[in-house]
Amino acid sequence: MKLEELVPAKVNENFPDFGPGDNIKVHIKIIEGEKERIQVFQGVVLRKNRAADGGNFTVRRISYGVGVERVFPFASPLVDKIEVVRHGKVRRAKLYYLRGLTGKAARIKEDKTAFSAAE
Repeated sequence: MKLEELVPAKVNENFPDFGPGDNIKVHIKIIEGEKERIQVFQGVVLRKNRAADGGNFTVRRISYGVGVERVFPFASPLVDKIEVVRHGKVRRAKLYYLRGLTGKAARIKEDKTAFSAAE
């Protein structure tokens, strides 16, 4: 018996199609006491992991000179929405090499064919 048969993952179907190398904005619900607000985390997708629990994806950005990575589950109710800012042209599924790069070396070229196919 498989896990997805026992407990189906409730993945948000409204998420756009994105992949490693894409620059995205993740809108997260932050709960502070009784207040609730939306906070945006913008960065490059390092990896996507599909699993029986819905999977997750890792987003990396540089904040005040320090690299910050966050892992977001696809099935999380705290992820409000995802916006794709630009599609990156990469040849790998896992972009862990970006952790060792800074500045202009860490840039990823834009995939102009992805935008024309999406429109």
